Order: sequence, then C-alpha cells, then structure tokens
Amino acid sequence: MRIEVNVSEQTLVLHRDELPPQQYSVSTAVNGVGQQEGSGCTPLGKHRVRARIGAEQVSGAVFVGRRPTGEVWTGELAQRFPRRDWILSRILWLCGEEPGYNRLGDVDSMRRFIYIHGTPDIEPMGIARSHGCIRMRNNDIIELFGLVPVGCPVLIRE
Repeated sequence: MRIEVNVSEQTLVLHRDELPPQQYSVSTAVNGVGQQEGSGCTPLGKHRVRARIGAEQVSGAVFVGRRPTGEVWTGELAQRFPRRDWILSRILWLCGEEPGYNRLGDVDSMRRFIYIHGTPDIEPMGIARSHGCIRMRNNDIIELFGLVPVGCPVLIRE
C-alpha cells in the first residue's frame, strides 16, 4: 500500500495490492511546493504516515494542535473564527524520509506539521488553497484514514 500526491493535478491516489487505485481530489498549498519551514508550501518527496489522529471523532470534528476541541464545524462557527485554518475529521501526520530534503533541520515535514486532513466541505478541491498541508473532503479523509496504517509510504510530487 502507498499514497501518491500529485500537486500539479491536485490529486491523491491510494495504491493497494490487487485492487484498483482510488483517486481523490485534494487541495495543496497556495504557495506552491517547497521544503522550507515557514514557507507555507507543500513539501515534495518521500514521506510516511507517522501518526493517525481522530479515529473516534465525528465527521467535521475540529482539531487545534492535533487535539479535538469538542466543536463540529458549521458555517456559524466559521463566522465566529474567520481566521482559523480548519483541520477537521481526521489527521494523517506526515514524516519526511529524506534527510536534508524533507527530514531534519529547517526542512522537516513533521516539525512543519504537514498533514493530510479534512477541511470544510464548502472549500474547493482541485485548487491549491492550503497553508502547506494536503486538504481533503471530510468523507474522503475518513475513508482514507480507515484504509491507511501508520508507516504507509506517501510520495508527494509535482
């Protein structure tokens, strides 16, 4: 099993042995691709799923600092907190596998808090709009989360 994210196509494909690939529309960084901490870019290269967060949460559950807040996203909640970067439903926290490129130092994907996560369903997919993470529809991230183990390889490419 492996995940491949194609930034130029704004897609995520789950490859599983002996099953057809599953493709999802995603949203990567509005700032494009890049490894540097503080860049707001989506990092490239070989990664793996380091942690799975939110298994028991409801669809639309709000996370801040990888912890559920007890809130569930609504338009009203969004109006109360217009500047929040909404991380919803589930989190797959990524860890870079290439020292000096996306691991360690000021290019470390894990220390940059790069996730595959849910986002409000009103947000468009197929368009780069995130702050570096890979955003998915809530139903899609819940489905993917149920299929992917910790340690699953993730390749992010242009």
